[in-house]
Amino acid sequence: QVQLVESGGGLVQPGGSLRLSCAASGFTLGYYTIGWFRQAPGKGREGVSCISSNARTTDYADSVKGRFTISRDNAKNAVYLQMNSLKPEDTAIYFCAASDLEATMDRDEYAYWGQGTQVTVSS
Repeated sequence: QVQLVESGGGLVQPGGSLRLSCAASGFTLGYYTIGWFRQAPGKGREGVSCISSNARTTDYADSVKGRFTISRDNAKNAVYLQMNSLKPEDTAIYFCAASDLEATMDRDEYAYWGQGTQVTVSS
């Protein structure tokens, strides 16, 4: 059974940091581009970042460039999103997803999705 599981979310103060993890079971994560998406209350799901299967290509939404860093460890079948300098507007449910296309931020190209982890940035 193909499954993606996110972890690492929580409550953090503005300016703080969190590291999200995306773990896979039932398939080899290293064959796929992995994307991070987020959905805030009342808003659509937006792309945050993605990383190609070989980690040579990454992409970020303008709103997180310079603050978030995506990485992967294919040996551990995991992908990470390091989030620094967090802002209240980063509050959302964060999802990881897998695509067999190269480094795309188009959510329609992602076939496998996790259940999400809540990130709340508030003082």
